[in-house]
Amino acid sequence: MATNDTRDTIIQTGAELITQNGFSATGINRVLSEAGVPKGSFYHYFKSKDDFGLAVIDAYAQTYDDRLNATLGDTSQPPLERLKAYLQAGEEDMCSCDYSRGCLIGNLGQELAAQNEAFRARLDRVFSGWESRFADCIAEAREAGDVPKDVDPETAAAFLLSGWQGALLRAKMARSVEPMRRFESTLFNRVLGA
Repeated sequence: MATNDTRDTIIQTGAELITQNGFSATGINRVLSEAGVPKGSFYHYFKSKDDFGLAVIDAYAQTYDDRLNATLGDTSQPPLERLKAYLQAGEEDMCSCDYSRGCLIGNLGQELAAQNEAFRARLDRVFSGWESRFADCIAEAREAGDVPKDVDPETAAAFLLSGWQGALLRAKMARSVEPMRRFESTLFNRVLGA
């Protein structure tokens, strides 16, 4: 296996385990075992477990940017339809994993933001990027006349990000997409006035 392939395999396996179990509860030996990589290889690719965790965050953020490009970036659709497609994809993901995962960035934020400044800063940067993408889409909808002119895109985007993360958490606990659907209804009917 080539070096980059091995590193990517470790990161992907780690992301899956961390999403399900949390960062602290995910041991390096288990990641390497499930990735099929020799135990001595870890420090060839990463300086520490924290370095590995930051690499997992970066890889997840890149993959998530691809999702945002496929939904929010699909300019063949009106902006509000793009937002709906994004939320629908989230519901489908939650169902496909039987309510066991949620968002890796949100999960790590809850677990590590108060404990590790490097993680907090990196996670906040990822969230800020997503929030900016939401704000751009909402601004487009406002310009198209699909959202009232008095809706502030940045404020609505902040609500979308925070509310959606909360809805994901509630969906995991309730083992139902109903919290996600309630959030979506509130977003479109009350916040965006669509």
